[in-house]
Amino acid sequence: MRPNIASIFFLTFTLFCKSSLLNGQENSFPNPPSQITASDHPWDHGEKIDLNWILSADDQISVKIYSIYKSVDSDPDSFIFIGNVNPGVFSLTVEKLDRKESYFFKVIAVDEQGNASVPIVTLSAISPTREWFDGGRFPLFIITIIFCGSVIYWIYRARSGLPLQIRKIAGLEAVDEAVGRATEMGRSILFIPGIQDMNEIQTIAGLTVLSRVAKIAAEYGAKVEVPTSRSLVMTAARETVQAAFLTAGRPESYNQDLVYYVTDEQFGYVAYVQGMMVREKPAACFYMGAFFAESLILAETGNTIGAIQVAGTAMPAQLPFFVAACDYTLIGEEFFAASAYLSGEPDQLGSLKGQDIGKIIVAAGIIIGVTFLTLGTVAGPETSIGSAFMAAAEYLKSVILT
Repeated sequence: MRPNIASIFFLTFTLFCKSSLLNGQENSFPNPPSQITASDHPWDHGEKIDLNWILSADDQISVKIYSIYKSVDSDPDSFIFIGNVNPGVFSLTVEKLDRKESYFFKVIAVDEQGNASVPIVTLSAISPTREWFDGGRFPLFIITIIFCGSVIYWIYRARSGLPLQIRKIAGLEAVDEAVGRATEMGRSILFIPGIQDMNEIQTIAGLTVLSRVAKIAAEYGAKVEVPTSRSLVMTAARETVQAAFLTAGRPESYNQDLVYYVTDEQFGYVAYVQGMMVREKPAACFYMGAFFAESLILAETGNTIGAIQVAGTAMPAQLPFFVAACDYTLIGEEFFAASAYLSGEPDQLGSLKGQDIGKIIVAAGIIIGVTFLTLGTVAGPETSIGSAFMAAAEYLKSVILT
């Protein structure tokens, strides 16, 4: 049987087309990048690796993106996607790595049709290394130098005799008035140093005010009673009151039994103090320290017996109760500035002045950050200028203000 010439021609043409199609598919894959290298990122916290590679030969022809992957071993199936970079980009800093792990990295070129090149993988594993100095936080280092320098400068100026002005704090100005009133009425002074232990900074600040109150009471011959809810606070309060009486030249008037421990139980302590206030009716009540639910109970009881009341705390939730029920209230920073305000010592006044410089820097950073965020939102995060503003705001928040 003679072969049909038309059939042979058709079969040959079909095979040729299939062969051409297969060759076209093989040639459609982009050329891979080459010579990938991984190195530790300098001056960081040990969480970054720098990747570099030579661009694909098809970088400006068909490559759409470069995809980067990482893995803790060289198994091709264990790589985890990190991110993509645009054509023309030949480096990437990989962040948020664990310095206890060693990593392999690979880069793949991907074209418009989604065809991926042969991956290139780093030859050996690499671990990030923590440096002695985190270069990304260098601006924070500069701000710290400015802050510490301002504190040292103002302490030096204060020691040199430069008068430093501090605005009047009504609650601290009222200490003399409250103690004087108690002396005139022949009644005691009640001082509550909060309900927290000595590891609470507010308790320490409260004992600073206690020193001033006890000194004036010793000079006026008034009685100061200090019930505490922590035994260690009792010991510190006794030392504070004794030192104040000694400074006033009345050491014989000191009575350690007036500074005593009640109980660690919050409402058991409050019940005792409340009952004592109703029975003895102190003429002046001071609440200086960390307070919680008991703040309103104590303040309302003192208000009921007609005592002049001065409160100070840094607990935001309790401030409204003290403001409503007390005659004077030290709010937050005023409470912590009491030591410098009352003592007038150059070192403390200079430190307070220097800290104000730091607060100005932080406030300026917050204002600038809010402005950048607003401008970035208005311009649109998708625009170049908008993304620049958003990036600047994020840098301020994550590097400088944290």
